[in-house]
Amino acid sequence: MASFTLMCWNVENLFIPEDNANEKVRERFQAKLATLAAVIDSQQPDVIALQEIGPNGALQALQGALTTPLSHALEGEPDGRGIRVAFLSRYPFSTSRSIGAFPEMIAPVQARDPVFDDPATPADDSLTTSMGRGALEVVVEIEGQPVRIITAHFKSKLISYARQRGLVDGSQFAPNDENERYRYAAYGLYRRTTEAVTLRDRVNQILSSCAGSPDPQEGLGRQKAVVVCGDLNDATEAATTQILQGPSGSELGTEGFRRGDKGDGYRLWNLAPILNAGPNGEVPSEAPFTRRFQGRGELIDHILASHRLVNPGNIPMARTVLAGDHLPSISETPSDRAGDPGSDHAALVAAFEI
Repeated sequence: MASFTLMCWNVENLFIPEDNANEKVRERFQAKLATLAAVIDSQQPDVIALQEIGPNGALQALQGALTTPLSHALEGEPDGRGIRVAFLSRYPFSTSRSIGAFPEMIAPVQARDPVFDDPATPADDSLTTSMGRGALEVVVEIEGQPVRIITAHFKSKLISYARQRGLVDGSQFAPNDENERYRYAAYGLYRRTTEAVTLRDRVNQILSSCAGSPDPQEGLGRQKAVVVCGDLNDATEAATTQILQGPSGSELGTEGFRRGDKGDGYRLWNLAPILNAGPNGEVPSEAPFTRRFQGRGELIDHILASHRLVNPGNIPMARTVLAGDHLPSISETPSDRAGDPGSDHAALVAAFEI
């Protein structure tokens, strides 16, 4: 059987220093690169899916800091801050695709207060019709076996508020009043939900390809190796994560997983239940998490895979990996960690057989 190791990691604001940056800022960036590279090199991944990669060569800087030969690089579409998802791989990408626009059947969703709609433009500027950060899809050939991998970075659960001088003043990270807080909490949820729907729509396209005979309802997950991974900013049981998983009734560790049914052709299995399990499937002493928010562990980064890669006779090994002795705790103000080395997220690593 062919095998490959996938790593998925939000590397937290990997930005090249500005040209006028002082020496301290440059030293911090080099320390961050060294920390990230040491963790990646220790895991020896064949493919790594990255989130929070900045512009102007940040991905290439990380690639150059590695001793692991990941010579193929590809970046997704950036958001307003310039961050994007990306891939590094020891295998070339046979195809790639950017994913951003909402599916045809999905209406625009509200992203900001109506006051931000410019009456001089034909579109409603308070609405959005695409993912905030574009997802990225690649295909790599593992010993002749095509594996399709999609990575994404969904809207953060940390609420951010639209601000424009002279229109709505205040802090981007603090509401002006309680009414603004609940509205923007809802806007973030709308965005995350529609981003999950957008990825699930693409997965359905992949798994339904050529599935018209003999049964158009039966997907191709048993034949096609598909992985979806990234910082999804929601827990395993959240509705957004469940949307990505597809048909209900079968999860790792359940009786439904062992039986199998027609839905297996469209399902994606979340590896969360087997993270950090022992060699005989022993449950870890502490529930795994990938971020610590105000002291509480949260599992918001995920790897999901099709039946070809996850089935009763083929269970991957999956683990979390830290950039240091412990995972730092973050607050509602992300800028508090500016300049800190490493990442505020743990990485996920999964070893698959095809």
